[in-house]
Amino acid sequence: MINQMVNQFGRIEISKEAIAFIAGAAAMECYGLVGMASQKLQDGLAELLGRDATRKGIEVHLEDKGLSIDVHIVVGYGTKISEVAKNVMERIRYALQLQTGLQVNRVNVIVQGIRVMD
Repeated sequence: MINQMVNQFGRIEISKEAIAFIAGAAAMECYGLVGMASQKLQDGLAELLGRDATRKGIEVHLEDKGLSIDVHIVVGYGTKISEVAKNVMERIRYALQLQTGLQVNRVNVIVQGIRVMD
């Protein structure tokens, strides 16, 4: 659990799973993203996760003054990878800061594969 704030009413805690879900939902809104990839690469093949498992492609790390997020993605063939990654970084940072109030120090995008978009 991540302590966000303590006030006169009590304490607010947000789980890493909740943060990963918010980050995954934000990332899936980005053009050029086919889906989230499994964090484990087996035989050099990126396993594309279904829409229900988007948080499994995300690792949340606690740092002294905020969060560090690792996002494992699969991008669409023919898209500019650097632009897709930049959009994913910006959208995740914005969504997490807006919805949780937590400081996001870094969003690391790991492109694990390229697929033809439907």
